[in-house]
Amino acid sequence: MEGNREKRRGIFLTLAGGMCWGISGCFGQFLFQEKGATANWLVSIRLLTAGILLLIIGYIHQGKKLNEVFHKKADAKKLLGFSVFGMLFCQYTYFAAVQYSNAGTATVLQALAPTVILAFVCIRNLKLPKGFELTAVISAVLGVFLLSTHGNIHNMMLTKQALFFGLASAIGATSYNLLAADLLRGYGVYVVVGFGMFFGGLVLCAIVRPWNLMIPLDGETLLALFGVIVIGTAIAFSLYLKGVSIVGAFMGSLLGTVEPVTAIVVSFLFLGSKFQWIDLLGFALILGTVLLLSLRSPHEEA
Repeated sequence: MEGNREKRRGIFLTLAGGMCWGISGCFGQFLFQEKGATANWLVSIRLLTAGILLLIIGYIHQGKKLNEVFHKKADAKKLLGFSVFGMLFCQYTYFAAVQYSNAGTATVLQALAPTVILAFVCIRNLKLPKGFELTAVISAVLGVFLLSTHGNIHNMMLTKQALFFGLASAIGATSYNLLAADLLRGYGVYVVVGFGMFFGGLVLCAIVRPWNLMIPLDGETLLALFGVIVIGTAIAFSLYLKGVSIVGAFMGSLLGTVEPVTAIVVSFLFLGSKFQWIDLLGFALILGTVLLLSLRSPHEEA
């Protein structure tokens, strides 16, 4: 009985964390639509501030162990590479896709990451995808086709920028996962994600200089920033990681599909995003791909 209660608690925490990630994209969409913010401005502020916040939480949990990653030159270089080519690339392309489309579409396109990882592994190992993997790839391609053209190859429903950054965000999420894997096993999420966001934010701030962009810092802006930075980072990571520690990574990957669903629903209900039935079919095909690849045996290589 106690075990079932703990499992339900883990499921709830994992779902809550995924929903917080989905909601954070909608806060970003609000800033783009209503406050004239840009991906450059938002991502630079989000990365730097959220990185500092995660490092503070990490210090509370780990103390001086937080700096152990810098004791090994090779790991420190990996961390810096991840900061730019993993964290910064992933975050920037995602929020740029939100800026040019909406949070729901951008989050679903980023969910193509498992398909990109599958393609990478097949190319690296010089092998063809298996039957169910090939089905997943076809489903993903068809989903993107319907989403971007509504079934008419001569009619682009998504802008070129939205499609480009949406697909780039899937590549970015892949890069994020591949570059972070060893570091996460060795040092934990607060060290890797915290420093990754902090260094990525420093780099982007130096390039875009967000303090020169005139965005009205009124109550709505500050509330939306709170949603992107605190709800979408500190709270989301804390809830999701605690939940996954209870239910396991396999169940966590399945429950994580609540993120794009949340983004779709919230952007439709509160931000005026319009979706047609064929968009929803495209979403279903892409998310079905994620579920299909997640349902692989946890011990089986991609």
